[in-house]
Amino acid sequence: MLDEATTVAYLHRISAGRPDRPDLAALRHLHERHVLSVPFESLDYHQGKEIYYKDERIVEKIVHQRRGGACGELNSAFSFLLEALGFVVHLRHGRVWIGGRLRDPYNHMLLTTEIEGRSWLVDVGFGKGSRYPIALDTPEAQSDPHGVFSVRTVDERATDVLRDGKPQYRFYDDPTSLSDFDQPIHWYRTSPDSMLLQNMFCSLPTEDGWVMLKDDVLTVTRGKETTTEQLAGDAAVLDAYEKWFGITLDERPTPSPYLRDSVRMAFEEK
Repeated sequence: MLDEATTVAYLHRISAGRPDRPDLAALRHLHERHVLSVPFESLDYHQGKEIYYKDERIVEKIVHQRRGGACGELNSAFSFLLEALGFVVHLRHGRVWIGGRLRDPYNHMLLTTEIEGRSWLVDVGFGKGSRYPIALDTPEAQSDPHGVFSVRTVDERATDVLRDGKPQYRFYDDPTSLSDFDQPIHWYRTSPDSMLLQNMFCSLPTEDGWVMLKDDVLTVTRGKETTTEQLAGDAAVLDAYEKWFGITLDERPTPSPYLRDSVRMAFEEK
């Protein structure tokens, strides 16, 4: 559980007000502020750094270092914040749809919660995820600034999450703990087949679009207009990290040797 000072700092980091109670309005506000404030990024994987997700060291990274992370980091940190504010959250694991097939088990971490008798999907760690929580008790389409989302029951323990009619991932109601992700995260950190090592990225939605930096290629979408620019030199890349993501780095991150164009294209699906 986060202490009071860390909780206050976390709320300040995402420019969120402290809720009076753990209700749906509060969850929507916190979810939106987290998604718009904390980048989805893989830089530490390329630097060979330890990936923290089971304790407050990930909160230190997000709050005090003003960094982001991948799904295991972002959703575990958000769960710590929600619990400190009185929410009851459940850790869940999922399998991402890429190239028309499901990836391996436990390759996505997400959360669920119940509020006033309704179940909600909470996920601030998916590159093209929703800005707001998604209701799990209805198959109806749910309009969101990031697309039209829906859920589809696969069986009594599995649910597909769709964006604009296309499956994003399947998650499971199995009891799940943070330690269950030890082996998958080790694989993501070390395997030549790791999507996170084959894609050095930093992305963040904005009020009216999206920003993505992949190595030295910056893509900015505003409404229906998208511009792509290859940045010239290390200084330009470092400036882009600070301008668009609020990340200050001493030196430009170096992509891992496993980064390949073919997998970059596949990554766009996530």
